[in-house]
Amino acid sequence: MEKRQDARAALKALCADNVSWDLTPFQGFVDPSAARRSAVLVLFGVLDAVPASAEGPVAGDIDVLLQRRSASMGHHPGQISFPGGGVEEGDADIMATALREAVEETGLDPTGVEILGTLPELPLVVSNNLVTPVPAWWTRPSQVAAVDSRESVDVFRVPVADLLDPANRATVVRVWKKSTMRSPAFVVQDRVIWGFTAIVLDLMFEELGWTIPWDRSRQVEP
Repeated sequence: MEKRQDARAALKALCADNVSWDLTPFQGFVDPSAARRSAVLVLFGVLDAVPASAEGPVAGDIDVLLQRRSASMGHHPGQISFPGGGVEEGDADIMATALREAVEETGLDPTGVEILGTLPELPLVVSNNLVTPVPAWWTRPSQVAAVDSRESVDVFRVPVADLLDPANRATVVRVWKKSTMRSPAFVVQDRVIWGFTAIVLDLMFEELGWTIPWDRSRQVEP
C-alpha cells in the first residue's frame, strides 16, 4: 500500500514541478502555429488483480491504461497509444479534453478518475499535433473496452513494474522524411509500445527517478 501511495504522490508532484522536456530531437518537424492541440490521459492505478511479473520501484499492482489503434486509422494505424484526441470547442480545458476522449474511447467512468495535473506539451510530428499528457489516478476502477472499432480495437492495462524491467526495454529506429529517429520502446506481453506513447512514458519515468538502467543498443521492430 505504501508504494502505491508513494507512486500517486510522485505523479502528482511531477505535474507541479514545472518539468522542461528536451525537445531538440523534434525541432523543425512541427509548426506550432499550424499544429492541432490535443491531449492524452495517462491513467495509472490498480486496474485489476493481476500483479506485475517483475519487481521494481513501484508496487506490482500499479498499471497504466493503453489501447491499440485501429489499423484503418489515417495516423498511427495499429499503434499502441494512450486514450486521447483533439481539443473541441466545448472542452473546459486541456484536462477536460483528455478525460472526454478517454470516456469516448474506452467507456471508463470519469467519476472514478482523479486528474493529477498536466505535463508540458510534446510534438506528435507525423500528425502535426502538440499533445499535452494529462496524468491521472484511477480511484475507482470501472469496466473498459474499445468503444468504437473504427478508432481502437483493444483496451488493456500494462503493469508499470513490467515497463520498468530492463529486459523489456529497447530502442526503435525509424527513418522519417530522410531523418533517422531513435526512440525508446517497451516490449511487454508480446506488445511493442513505441513512438509517442513510449516517449512520454520514458520521459516520465526518468523524471520520477523510476528508470532502471537498460541496454539502449538493443533494437526491436515496431
